Amino acid sequence: MKRISFISFARSLSLAVWILNIGIAGNLQAESYPSRPINLIVTMDPGAGADTGGRHLADEMSKILKTQVIVVNKPGAGSTLGADFVAKSKKDGYTLLYATASSTVYTKATNPEIVTFDPVKDLEPLGLHCFFPVTMVVQEASPWKTFGELIDFAKKNPGSVRVSVPGQGNIDHLNVEIVMSLTGAQFTVVPFKGAGAAMTALLGGHGEVAAVSIPLAAPHVKAGKLRNLLLSNKLREFQDAPTLTELGYPQDLLYPWFALYAPSGVPDEVKKVLIPAIEKAVKNPEMASKLEKLGFMIGYRSPAQLRDLQESDYARARPLALKLGLGK
Repeated sequence: MKRISFISFARSLSLAVWILNIGIAGNLQAESYPSRPINLIVTMDPGAGADTGGRHLADEMSKILKTQVIVVNKPGAGSTLGADFVAKSKKDGYTLLYATASSTVYTKATNPEIVTFDPVKDLEPLGLHCFFPVTMVVQEASPWKTFGELIDFAKKNPGSVRVSVPGQGNIDHLNVEIVMSLTGAQFTVVPFKGAGAAMTALLGGHGEVAAVSIPLAAPHVKAGKLRNLLLSNKLREFQDAPTLTELGYPQDLLYPWFALYAPSGVPDEVKKVLIPAIEKAVKNPEMASKLEKLGFMIGYRSPAQLRDLQESDYARARPLALKLGLGK
């Protein structure tokens, strides 16, 4: 009887261990990341540049991760409303941020009172997707054929050249301040409510120069209505337009960029899945081609490089904002 009982016990123990192992394996499989859809929070309205870039990237990531990446638009508060939502969300990798540079740099530099989170401490960088080059443009009929000619005139006639910008204290406004600081020229900055209004003012002759993004200016340049005098980044389409460093100045213009973040403290196991997937998606030639036709420049940067860019842009923007009397 004892032998039979021992055999029965052994068999029962083996069965229990087998069931336990199945359960553990099932739990591990259930908990593998990602096991359900991921929300990608975009900080701008549907149809905006960040929304376009975010949706293209979400499609690619869905294919790579084999789970749906759903774009959720949360605009507002200088593009920081969505970023704040992600910063305070659950740290499980199922709520990610598709941030503009304004979300993590420029609103904090110019309007820190409305930013309710710390862009460095509360957000974990996952990788840079792309950016918008910016330009200073004049009408094709303008007397200034080069950036140098514009600067010479503005130095000899301080304040006589009006530069249209899409708002007070935004990247384009800060870029005009950079140009004036580096060159000694003096412009009259005219802020408008949006990039479209700034471009309309230049085309209508209500200003001599506009500082705007390339996607907005490029169609008019190609149509022969406008001329690029200066770019933030070198572009194949506009080889004749220089950057500041090409002209011998110590720094280039600031430019908008779009990047991915997670809430700070997201597990390493999640990052090990997300970071390679993001890099692979960004470097997909088919997606890159589609976005480049819309004026984006694909420029993958690693999480560490993204953090460096974020911090260096803030270090440049904050003193300029204070000089303009912003964010005190």
